[in-house]
Amino acid sequence: MDRKDLLALAVVAALLLVVFPLALDGFRLNLVGKYLTYAFVAVGLVMCWGYGGILSLGQGLFFGLGGYGMAMYLKLEASSVENTKIQSTPGIPDFMDWNQLTSLPWFWEPFHYFIPTLFLIVLVPVAFALLIGSAMFKRRVSGVYFAIITQALAAIATILIIGQQGYTGGVNGITDLRTLMGWDIRTDSAKFVLYFVNAVLLIGVVCCAMFVRDSKLGRILVAMREKEDRVRFSGYSVANFQIFVFCLGAAFAAIGGAMFTLQVGFMSPSLVGIVPSIEMVIFCAVGGRLSIFGAIYGTLLVNYAKTSLSESFPELWLLGLGGLFIAVVLFFPNGLAGIWRDYVQPSIDRVFKLRSKDPTDPGHDVAKAAAAAAE
Repeated sequence: MDRKDLLALAVVAALLLVVFPLALDGFRLNLVGKYLTYAFVAVGLVMCWGYGGILSLGQGLFFGLGGYGMAMYLKLEASSVENTKIQSTPGIPDFMDWNQLTSLPWFWEPFHYFIPTLFLIVLVPVAFALLIGSAMFKRRVSGVYFAIITQALAAIATILIIGQQGYTGGVNGITDLRTLMGWDIRTDSAKFVLYFVNAVLLIGVVCCAMFVRDSKLGRILVAMREKEDRVRFSGYSVANFQIFVFCLGAAFAAIGGAMFTLQVGFMSPSLVGIVPSIEMVIFCAVGGRLSIFGAIYGTLLVNYAKTSLSESFPELWLLGLGGLFIAVVLFFPNGLAGIWRDYVQPSIDRVFKLRSKDPTDPGHDVAKAAAAAAE
């Protein structure tokens, strides 16, 4: 990292690990923790959309898969024979008993164990992303067509989850989650600890995204976004790079979904479908689709505005959210990061003499850098 990246990372770390815990009460801090789980998705969208040029309107699918994976583990732990002895079939989740299931479905079995659950939380969404990406990118389906297909997949996932009530909890989702390996996650102290776990994981994801961005792989992604055919004619497999960055975004979203379940205490299909997926794109756009750190600030700002508007004007907050998105697209297409870069960063650079090595910075010739990376 250069000095500017280190400074930006230090500011984010200080804000998440010091300022918010000291300035906010338990309720508000837990609310910020919920917001940060969406930031995982926004960072993944920066890599997919901002650097790779791949707009996905179905990231809620991967967020939901990660969240449901963690919820399944927590639900099985809460559904021990002792806790469910009043059911017709003790030892299975309550919604399965209500739907007259007499045994645990086979795909729930691995979630009895914590370590396999951690792997499956990431591997299952990545496997889905690999399948979707291979089917689409190998056939050169991209742009608006890919965006619409991912949106349709998110809608299908919601319908499937609601329809299979006996296996997924249906429209209510998976609720009544109590303990993680015997540790009660419903207490205020547990939520305080989970906030820090959430923040540290987000910082780790940011570092991972920065590593990819600053590597040769990141330069090739920018080259693909600017001149896809030239990259292909230079001998690179564009589809493979697109599949990789799509899977990377899916992994980030799944981690966020798992942390959402821990932080909030439930998972439902309302977090999987079209509306949450589009909201996640708005988080990225407001923060700046070319800025990893901007994605975090955009997520915090939009969710704070959403909470404030929904509290004061419950029938108008969607209009306000849409108006915010339109204003950003029309007047600040690079989001908060663009405002910072154009109006604030020049003054800071003059003071600290910091220089950016980001290939998407307007001070660089992007087309030239992209062509050089392709060659």
